[in-house]
Amino acid sequence: MKRVWQTKAQKDVFVTLLLSSSVSVGLLLIRIVVTGTSRLSFLLWNLFLAWLPLIFAFWLKLRLTGKKVPDWKELFLVGVWLVFLPNSFYMLSDLIHLQSSGEVILLYDTALVASFVINGLILGYLSLYIVHQFTKKYFGATFAYFFSQSVLFLSGFAIYLGRYLRWNTWDVVINPAGLVFDVSDRVINPGTHVHTFIVTGVFYVLLGSTYAVIYRLAETARITSKH
Repeated sequence: MKRVWQTKAQKDVFVTLLLSSSVSVGLLLIRIVVTGTSRLSFLLWNLFLAWLPLIFAFWLKLRLTGKKVPDWKELFLVGVWLVFLPNSFYMLSDLIHLQSSGEVILLYDTALVASFVINGLILGYLSLYIVHQFTKKYFGATFAYFFSQSVLFLSGFAIYLGRYLRWNTWDVVINPAGLVFDVSDRVINPGTHVHTFIVTGVFYVLLGSTYAVIYRLAETARITSKH
């Protein structure tokens, strides 16, 4: 039977991520207890969704370890991962909820929301890095690069769909026709949906440039550790 953790370092990373998420949850629970309101409790659900892409990426890693060629099951798992990945980056848009409520000082809410956003981004980028590595292994560096950038562009578009049109991941199954209509309308008539592409572009530039830095740092650390 394959081990869940191939190295102690992988286990340590996973535990550290759990602890970091626990800090965010703790800050939120303190706010709920002190104020008696649960206005920001939706962050818990968003953080849960942000964890799913990493879980799928680890699952993919387990399945592909030692395999020469991925089969349809692994490709299907990549598809599921891709559908859920934007949830991690979507948490960036939760910053819109930062406002002076009078319930606690704004600085506390800033730290609270930022902790959820940071954790969501870390989870998303780590899962993307894992999938990127396997894409590079099986399809080459050039394809892997364009694949990762395309994924981030689609994530930027998904942020728009979620924040402005209120579509979510489950609508892929629950209401695919409505989702396809809204998406196709913006592709067919881009001139009437300029705002769509501005929002998508801004988030893509932010996500893509940040991932470029993270990827380079991760690769440098990986190469250095071999020497």
